[in-house]
Amino acid sequence: MNGAELFVAALENERVERIFGVPGEENLGVVEALRRSPIELVLTRHEQAAAFMAATHGRLTGEPGVCLSTLGPGALNLTTGAAYAGLGAMPMVMITGQKGIRTHKQGRFQIVDIVSTMRPLTKMAQQIVSAATIPSTVREAFRIARQERPGPVHLELPEDIAAEEAPAIALAPPLATVMPVAHPLALDRAAKLILEAERPLVMLGAAASRPRLAEALSAFVRRVQIPFFNTQMGKGSVAGGSGLYMGTAALSERDHVHRAIDRADLIISIGHDTVEKPPFLMGPGGPKVLHVGYLPATVEEVYFPHAELIGDIGGSLALLADRLEGKLPQAAALLPLREEILGRIAERAEESRYPLTPQRIVHEVRRVMPQDGIVCLDNGMYKIWFARNYRTQVANTLLLDNALATMGAGLPSAIMASLLYPGRRVLAVCGDGGFMMNSQELETAVRVRANLVVLILQDDAYGMIRWKQAVDDFPDFGMTFGNPDFVTYANAYGVKGARVESAQMLAPTLEAAFAGGGVQLVVVPIDYSENMRVLVRELRDQGFSAGTPAG
Repeated sequence: MNGAELFVAALENERVERIFGVPGEENLGVVEALRRSPIELVLTRHEQAAAFMAATHGRLTGEPGVCLSTLGPGALNLTTGAAYAGLGAMPMVMITGQKGIRTHKQGRFQIVDIVSTMRPLTKMAQQIVSAATIPSTVREAFRIARQERPGPVHLELPEDIAAEEAPAIALAPPLATVMPVAHPLALDRAAKLILEAERPLVMLGAAASRPRLAEALSAFVRRVQIPFFNTQMGKGSVAGGSGLYMGTAALSERDHVHRAIDRADLIISIGHDTVEKPPFLMGPGGPKVLHVGYLPATVEEVYFPHAELIGDIGGSLALLADRLEGKLPQAAALLPLREEILGRIAERAEESRYPLTPQRIVHEVRRVMPQDGIVCLDNGMYKIWFARNYRTQVANTLLLDNALATMGAGLPSAIMASLLYPGRRVLAVCGDGGFMMNSQELETAVRVRANLVVLILQDDAYGMIRWKQAVDDFPDFGMTFGNPDFVTYANAYGVKGARVESAQMLAPTLEAAFAGGGVQLVVVPIDYSENMRVLVRELRDQGFSAGTPAG
C-alpha cells in the first residue's frame, strides 16, 4: 500500500461516501486509489462549486463533506468555499495536491504556499510529510472539523508522499464524542432570570440549526411556551405548528418582528453566532440577554449577554425546561403581537402584477414545496424576502447563507441536497447574477442524475447592491448587466427550461418542472420596486427607520 492508498483507506474509515472536486496531475495517485474504492468521485466544473457542495453536506448531515483539488490555482479556487464553511460553521475537509517535497524537478512552477494561505480560513491546515502519519492526521482532521464550532480543515498531500510505500498501520476508529451539559449553577441562574422576566422572548441563531438539534429545540419551545423568533440562519430550527413563531429578523432593526423584540425584557439567545449581522442591537435600557450556546458568547459592541448557559445545547435546554415547565405565567406575554406581525409580512403575497413581486414569488414557492422540500438560496435581495416571508415546518429546509453571504453557492448546494435526499423536492433559487457565477454546474447536475429545479429570478442587475445604492441616495450606476436567454442556455446543457409569462403561471410551471424530473430550469422576471416601498417607506411611515439588511 502506498501513501495515496492509505490516505483513501483512512477516508473510508471516516465513512466518506463522496468526494467533490477537480483533480490534477499531483492527485493522480489519489484518483487511482479512489477508482478502486467505494468512495464516489464527483467531478465538478470548478473547485469553488466542489467546496460549496462539500460544505452543504456538512451543514445538512453534521458530518464533514470532502472536496479535492490540485495545487496552486485549483487549491486557491477552494478559498471562497473555505470561508463559506468557516463562517457558516459547516464541517468540511479539503484535500489539495502538491509537488514533491523531497525533490523539485519543476522548480517553482505552480507552487503556492497553500497551507499558509488556508491557515486563517480553516480550523486546521497541515501538509502531510510522511505516509506513516496519514492515519492519525486524517483522524485528527475529521475530529477537528466536527467539533464545536464546526468548520473546514485542509490537508495537503504532496505527490511523492502519496507515492511512497506506507508502513502497515492500524486505522484509528472514529470516536463519537458527547459534549457535557451546562453546570447546575448556570442552569439555576438562567432559570431564575427567566422566571423573573415579564416579557420573555426566545431567539434562535445560526448554531441552533445543527441537524441534531431540531427535536431538542422543538421540545424546549413546547415545554416553556415562550414565543420565539429566529435569525436568517436559525430559520427552521423549530418544527412548525407550535403557534409561537413571531417572525424572522431579516433586517437588523425596525422590521415588524422588532415590535416584539423591542418590548421584550429578556431575550433567550440560543445559538447566536456573531458572524451574522445582529438581529437586534443591545444598548442602554434594552432587554437582558441570556446566551445559550456550545461556546461562550463572542462579546461585541452590540452583543454582550448578561448571563450564559454553556454546554451541549440540546441537553442543557432539556434540564432548563425541567426547572421552568408550568412555572411561567408570563411566558406568552408577547404572543398577542404575533398575528399583526405575521399579517403585515404576508401583505400583497397574492398580488398579480408582472414582473412578479418578491412576496408573490415566495408565496408561490411555498405552495409548490412540500413541508420537507428543500429550498437552497443563492445570495441576493430575494434572500431578505424569503427570510421574512417563507414559513418553514421542517428543520433545515430553507438553506441560506447569512455569514459569508457569497454569491454562487445556490446551485452547488442544491446539487448536494438532491444527492443526499433524492426523494425530496429540491429547489435552487438564484438571482441572475449569482446563477451565472457557477452556472456551469448544470452539467454536473445532469451528469450525476440529480433531481432538482433551478428558479432564476431575473432583474438584469446586482439587485441588493442596487437597492442599497438607492437607500443611500446615490444615483443608479454600475449595477446592471445583460443576460443570455436562460431557456436556450439550459437547453444547451440538456436541461429543460421554461419562462414564466404571468404571475398566475409560476406555481403551475414549477409543478410541471418537478413532475418532469431530472434537472429543470425556470426563469421568472422579478419586480424589486417593492424593496423601497416595503423595506424603507412603509417602515418609515410607521415610525420605523429604514433597516439594514441582515446579510
